[in-house]
Amino acid sequence: MSTRREPLIHAFFDEATNTISYIVADPATREAAVIDAVLDYDPNAGEVDTRSVEAILTKAAAEDYRIVWTLETHAHADHLSGSPLIKAKTGARIGIGEHIKEVQRIFRPVFNATDLKTDGSDFDHLFRDGETFSIGELEGSILHTPGHTPADIVYRIEDAAFVGDTLFMPDFGTARADFPGGDARTLYRSIQKVLALPPETRLFLCHDYKAPGRDHYAWETTVAEQRAANVHVRDGTDEGEFVAMREARDSKLAVPRLLLPSIQVNIRAGRFPEAEANGVRYLVIPVKAKSQTAEMATTA
Repeated sequence: MSTRREPLIHAFFDEATNTISYIVADPATREAAVIDAVLDYDPNAGEVDTRSVEAILTKAAAEDYRIVWTLETHAHADHLSGSPLIKAKTGARIGIGEHIKEVQRIFRPVFNATDLKTDGSDFDHLFRDGETFSIGELEGSILHTPGHTPADIVYRIEDAAFVGDTLFMPDFGTARADFPGGDARTLYRSIQKVLALPPETRLFLCHDYKAPGRDHYAWETTVAEQRAANVHVRDGTDEGEFVAMREARDSKLAVPRLLLPSIQVNIRAGRFPEAEANGVRYLVIPVKAKSQTAEMATTA
């Protein structure tokens, strides 16, 4: 007889960023983890709000959960992390994959982030591929799945796996691989690791955008469903075919609306840059010239 426990899972959808955050809880001990928490941010006003984190904390309190982890599947490019607020309110530890150090090294010079250490020490724990951890009596393990970014990981918690941006719903496909440090060939190989999990494994996704013809958001699927129906990597799709598709598709995708603020904050474990002499914290926008004429405009 199987001794596998089934975690309690609560999803929180943020339509502004198409992000799904989760509470994963042990029914026996009431210990819980939060995965991919969102800090609400208005880029036009430069204002942050905590309503999404507060919804998670309210639910946790109502269910008598004790949050011990706040986990990131990777350094997101489309929303700011709410992990520091969860840590401040609950004492939870912030965890991410150990290859965040590579992502920090890539982006530190992009933003001239001289305050940023590139050893991952802004985070409380850096997970290794294959490492195990626990949430109460629930058993978890780590699967390193680079390709979207170098630091992506999957959190396997009993019969559930939280896959971040690596896979989307079967009718939408897979993650982009054109960010610095990303690679379509590496992504394909990471996806194969996920698809090699037991077919009944439940997969929980970080985003949904409603595929054409679907009128509702969705974020739970299974390995079996992905193998049978994912429009990018269904059974029989070879690596070369996937790479050609992914690179052609990525070349046409727009830059995420919150890319610049998200990366600056998330590589610091959700921390904003230090305040300057006037007491204000600033996020920077690197200016790039697309032509010689544009270069002249930046120096005139």
